Amino acid sequence: MKAFQLHSQTGPDSLRLVEIPEPQVLPGQVLVRVHANSLNYRDLMVADGRYGKANLPLIPLSDGAGEIVAVGEKVSHWKIGDRVAGTFFQGWQNGAFRRDVPSTALGGALNGMLAEFAALSEDGIVGIPPHLSFEEAATLPCAGVTAWHALVVRGKISAGETVLLLGTGGVSIISLQIAKMHGARVIITSSSDEKLARAKKLGADETINYRTTPDWEEEVFRLTNKTGVDHVVEVGGTGTFPKSLRSLAANGQVHVVGGVSGFTSDVPLREILGKVATVNGIFVGSRAMFEALNRALALNKIKPVIDRVFPFAEAAAAYQYQISGSHFGKVVISHGK
Repeated sequence: MKAFQLHSQTGPDSLRLVEIPEPQVLPGQVLVRVHANSLNYRDLMVADGRYGKANLPLIPLSDGAGEIVAVGEKVSHWKIGDRVAGTFFQGWQNGAFRRDVPSTALGGALNGMLAEFAALSEDGIVGIPPHLSFEEAATLPCAGVTAWHALVVRGKISAGETVLLLGTGGVSIISLQIAKMHGARVIITSSSDEKLARAKKLGADETINYRTTPDWEEEVFRLTNKTGVDHVVEVGGTGTFPKSLRSLAANGQVHVVGGVSGFTSDVPLREILGKVATVNGIFVGSRAMFEALNRALALNKIKPVIDRVFPFAEAAAAYQYQISGSHFGKVVISHGK
């Protein structure tokens, strides 16, 4: 089969298109013909070494969707022809996060999905909602599950609450869709007025250009009558975390899902104590969370937002586009099948 591998951790230039044997299907596994992948910021970090040392050569990307073409012995839940997506963590089916879960992550600890075929655990896949294409389904394993975990599972979001979203990347845009699904008010930031206008069309109630309004946390307070927001989906890290805490209402929650600007920060403890705030660490989520997200998307006929689709052969170009930050929503790689 054809697959892309990282042969060093020096960025997307280390990607190599190779011919390797198809994976052997072990008992309890299924063989998936991959039709589409999507990129996440985490994939850029894996490629350039910021995510830690990888076992090389590594097939990258956690996110992929396709159809089952073979089933191993003892597989009882799936059949050939089923449309499925892989779960980010092959070893986290349900329940609370465990310390051993990261060792089962696709595209990091384990080979990922940027290949023609992938052998996955029968417990490490979910069915694709009928209204979604392979390309749309491939956007969900990391960004979609992360947003659902943050707002629904940990945040217990309810109608009438206010959510602050930072930027218009994959996690923020699916968070916007999930928040509106639950009847919440959404404030979203971006450095692009064009992207903010697109977010408005998706249902964002208020927008802030953080380039022209660098003290955006003050604008958040103005927009909320000096009350603050109930939830922040915090993707920025070092550069935004203190401002996110200052944007919170009393008893509000910051859901830390990433660190685009870094993972170190001076923690304003006074904000946490004075507001009785909750800081939730969110590390993607379980298969059960993915299944719940899919049920909600199917019921509401919601489709993830895809910015641009690259052909499989141009995977390196997809990486570069993700690096540019030009995208609104998700960047997808299609295998064209």
